[in-house]
Amino acid sequence: MKRYIFISLIILISCLVLVSLVGCEAREGKAQNKNDNKSNVSSVRESAGRVVNVTTIVITPTLIRDLLILPGEIMPWQDVRVSSCIGGLVEWVGPREGRMVKKGELLAKINVSALKVSLERAEAAFELADKVYQRLKRLYERKIITQENLDQASTERTLALGTLRQLKIQYEDGFVRAPISGVVNKLFVDAGEFVGPGTPMFDLVDIWRLKIDISVPEMDVRYLKVKQKAMVKVDAFLDRLLEGTVDFVAYKADPATRTFRVYVVVENPKRDIRAGMIARVALIKRQIPDALIVPLSALVDKNGERLVFVEEDGVARARTVSIGVIEKDRVQITKGLRTGDHLIVIGQKELEEGVRVQVQ
Repeated sequence: MKRYIFISLIILISCLVLVSLVGCEAREGKAQNKNDNKSNVSSVRESAGRVVNVTTIVITPTLIRDLLILPGEIMPWQDVRVSSCIGGLVEWVGPREGRMVKKGELLAKINVSALKVSLERAEAAFELADKVYQRLKRLYERKIITQENLDQASTERTLALGTLRQLKIQYEDGFVRAPISGVVNKLFVDAGEFVGPGTPMFDLVDIWRLKIDISVPEMDVRYLKVKQKAMVKVDAFLDRLLEGTVDFVAYKADPATRTFRVYVVVENPKRDIRAGMIARVALIKRQIPDALIVPLSALVDKNGERLVFVEEDGVARARTVSIGVIEKDRVQITKGLRTGDHLIVIGQKELEEGVRVQVQ
């Protein structure tokens, strides 16, 4: 019986201890909640009482251009390799490398002494055949000879003329002339060398006008047209802005890069821009006349969300926005702003929703 009473006392004491512990924890929790609530209220009061100095601009529709800027390689307008048409000894070479030549100007002479002799013989043979034909023609008109005699003389005259023309072409091939106006960029032969048919002799380049080869992505090529204007900057002449024109837009993509070749033509009157240099070409894909534009610096990133702040009755209001075209330091806002909004452009980094602001 005593043992039973002892066990009952132990159980009663344990229950009293547990009740006491639970009561303490409940009081501590209430105290903590009170402290948290006080902290939150204090934070809200502090935020509501803080005033941030800001600068605003009024949102109005503005023109913005959707630009495509691509690098390209500068190429000469014409690049011609002049080769010999006949074989022989080079007797004379005229212009040296760097010299400007005009179309048709004599560049070099190849020994054509043997051809000259053959040409003189062909000229004499043609003169004889022509005289015979003219004499027989008069006799035929007087009905002294038959048509057959006249036809034979005509055939011999035609054959002699063909031989003469062929030899004249071969003889003229010994005088190498410039097919274009340009600059001698490379000289392959000197006087005294022997060349065969097809041997390279000169490289001529026309750099009064240049073309810039750019590769345009398939999503952008639809905006480009022949004769469209372009702005060009050459890396070697960054202080100079050139105006160009689209001259060619490829109809077939490069299978390796899936881009389209486009040529932009620029004038080069000073001839100081050289083929092989790198240029940057700016092309206008489209123009949006009534876009809502804000400075890029006005955008604020909050936990991955793109925001801007506007001022409404002395309070900062956060707006989630979507962007469109970017031009230099400006960006189009396609969603989240309205015409007439007072956009905060200075001080926005310090703002939160509902903070009071003072417009400077």
